[in-house]
Amino acid sequence: MLSTGIIRHIDSLGRVVLPMELRRAYDIKADTPLEILTEGDCILLRKYRPADACALCGEVVPGAVQLHGKYVCPACRKALEKL
Repeated sequence: MLSTGIIRHIDSLGRVVLPMELRRAYDIKADTPLEILTEGDCILLRKYRPADACALCGEVVPGAVQLHGKYVCPACRKALEKL
């Protein structure tokens, strides 16, 4: 795990602010769902992505096919065929 060298404190409601640099680097907006995980004594945050979301665009749509363990939606499949 890479240390950013940034320290933040938890407020009285248990909230912590993610620095703007991290939000920009990981394209995290105000409505971005984050998944909270633990690993040993670490708390991990990662952008939530449903298991059946398209590996290319992130959409969950009917008709997605699985390719090498990843889902690809019909729109992305069509775009790939044009390459």
